Amino acid sequence: MDDIDPNAPLDMDHLRSWIGKTQELTDVIGAFPARALAATLDRDDAAPRDGDALPPSAHWLYFLETPRHSDLAFDGHAKKGGFLPPVPLPRRMWAGGRIRFPGTLRVGDRATRLSTVKDVSFKDGKSGRLVFVLVEHRIKAGGQDVIVEEHDIVYRDMGDPNAPPPPPKSAPEGAEWTRKVLPDEAMLFRYSALIFNAHRIHFDREFTRNDEGYPDLIVHGPLIATLLMDLGAREMAARGRRMTRFAYRAVRPSFTDGRAMTFQGRPSADGAKADLWALDQDGWLAMQAEADFEAA
Repeated sequence: MDDIDPNAPLDMDHLRSWIGKTQELTDVIGAFPARALAATLDRDDAAPRDGDALPPSAHWLYFLETPRHSDLAFDGHAKKGGFLPPVPLPRRMWAGGRIRFPGTLRVGDRATRLSTVKDVSFKDGKSGRLVFVLVEHRIKAGGQDVIVEEHDIVYRDMGDPNAPPPPPKSAPEGAEWTRKVLPDEAMLFRYSALIFNAHRIHFDREFTRNDEGYPDLIVHGPLIATLLMDLGAREMAARGRRMTRFAYRAVRPSFTDGRAMTFQGRPSADGAKADLWALDQDGWLAMQAEADFEAA
């Protein structure tokens, strides 16, 4: 069990003392995680070889933290207070981010990721207290930045289970690209394994319903973002263009219930940009994103 009391007052001065904290991890970019990701996304790609470029989002499969099993909290997350600040709120969510691809990360590279806590801020929202943590990741290979990412993490109270949920948002219209994907238990399990994520909301239905108050297993935020990047990158690669930036924001959680999610997008007239979005199983907006492209 995590020894942090979720009812404790927030000491923002203490939490903000984490600003500037860094963590450096080195990894060799192996072929198997990229191959396994393609299979998880139900893509029939050729097996990656040394020198092949990683697809956008595949960097999330590397530079993984490996806490000991005894260092996991009750919910499956690593106990608080390591690299990230020990925010005493029970829910931690992947809220969104912005990723630039100034270079290319390739299979076989020996790469380093330097992570830095850039900001810690507080907001009193309608559902309770919120603490936002901004983390920057810089991935270098061959002495050059190949990926620069800003990752938004939000910690929040459990909220009142009897309070009405926020109204859903409609998705944009005018999609040129559409793909339907069924994020079932097997897909969530495989993705959790790929990112070494033991958070129980993605595989333990009883915990998710009884302890977290959600109706079913939750589809990973980064998995939804990955499916959006996969859609946009493949469609634009057919036009001879590569993704140089991807910005995304989670809007509404999605759950496994035996129905497919819908992933859509549309490019700008000049092919330099694209709008992308994901719809949950009821057709409401789950994630919204935009991407930039350049000639490959």
